[in-house]
Amino acid sequence: MAKKATAFFCKECGYESAKWFGQCPACKEWNTFVEEPVSAGKGVKGVVDVNSRKSSGSAALSLLSEVSTADSTRTSTGINELDRVLGGGIVQGSLVLVGGDPGIGKSTLLLQMCHNLSTNGKRVLYISGEESLAQIKIRGERLGADSGSLFALCETSLDVIEETLKEHKPEIVVIDSIQTMYREEIGSAPGSVSQVRETTAVLMQLAKGLDISIFIVGHVTKEGVVAGPRVLEHMVDTVLYFEGDRNQYYRILRSVKNRFGSTNEIGVFEMQEEGLKEVLNPSEYMLTGRPLDASGSVVVCLIEGTRAILVEVQALVCDSNFGLPRRTAAGTDYNRVNLLMAVLEKRAGLHLGGSDAYVNVAGGIKANEPGLDLGIVMAVASSFRNRPVSDKTIIFGEVGLAGEVRAVSQPQIRVDEAVKLGFDTCILPSVCLKKVKHNDRINLIGVSNVSEAIKLIY
Repeated sequence: MAKKATAFFCKECGYESAKWFGQCPACKEWNTFVEEPVSAGKGVKGVVDVNSRKSSGSAALSLLSEVSTADSTRTSTGINELDRVLGGGIVQGSLVLVGGDPGIGKSTLLLQMCHNLSTNGKRVLYISGEESLAQIKIRGERLGADSGSLFALCETSLDVIEETLKEHKPEIVVIDSIQTMYREEIGSAPGSVSQVRETTAVLMQLAKGLDISIFIVGHVTKEGVVAGPRVLEHMVDTVLYFEGDRNQYYRILRSVKNRFGSTNEIGVFEMQEEGLKEVLNPSEYMLTGRPLDASGSVVVCLIEGTRAILVEVQALVCDSNFGLPRRTAAGTDYNRVNLLMAVLEKRAGLHLGGSDAYVNVAGGIKANEPGLDLGIVMAVASSFRNRPVSDKTIIFGEVGLAGEVRAVSQPQIRVDEAVKLGFDTCILPSVCLKKVKHNDRINLIGVSNVSEAIKLIY
């Protein structure tokens, strides 16, 4: 019996080779190569059979200036937060990858989207490789998404799915999930590197060839990235990540790649019994229940895309019982917190070397924007001196190693958000004062270094 042809694939980037490598030549990761069978007639990367190519003549060229985009209108999903992240709606013929932790709400969000689209007259097909039709029906009844012209199919064979799409030609398709799909001619198991890459390539061809918008659900690994080769994210048009703590009620939908819109937008949802509900005012939601007149608690304004979000930064500084003080950061970069504390030691004269320090961005949100720096500095100084910052004060600004407070982007949007939520004082970089319009409802205080900022609370 002839031995099946095999090749070696990198689990990180999908690089294909005829032999095993300890280090991937493409992504430079170690011990990521796995051996998997390849389909008959398909050579290994780098080995091309010239005789097997058939010429079909030259391709027709088109002037880019003459290409019409009149038919490429976006379709609204009926969920404003999802439309925001997608860049205004679904682009016809696009391939979208939705990733996230198990149980975070990926299938719930897409089923609600399918219901909205089907009730608006769109032909929508929900394909599940993990649930039966009865299970989808039960979930649909709970979400109120079991009406309309929504079609469902339970199938894992990509060959059957391909024939179904060509026959019925739906406008919107959801694949839940890509790790359960397999192609007959690929000998490896579903979810393997070769299967995920091959099935995604076929779905991409179907989306572009039949002008179908396809949403793919992807599981994530323990590192928080979509399982399968990294080339999967390069093949699709849009990559969305669903984030959030399963113990919290809110969820954040973030775009990390979007060929048709911004990659800085986020959508905020709240998980309820009847499904995901849009959070129209994330700032008010994030600040609910914050303590008043408590030391170490400040409100910071962040920018996510075109949206300003107010979050609470908490710091707790106490005497260390050990020779080596502890540093802990939740919701922000640990190394950035250490850097800012070193700036306070050197530039502001705060002796933090014998104190434990704990910094937390309340609500479980993860924030790494430079505008968070001044808020962390003020929170640490407030806790260290046990002097509270006024609960009607908002803070933002970037801090450099020399202790200077540097400008941040879109200060006017941040101030407007603070005014809308009733804040009466804003501490911001001095260089941003000329970019912000005067408003009688809020007092703008410009600071040029951390020493000036800390004096405001002493």
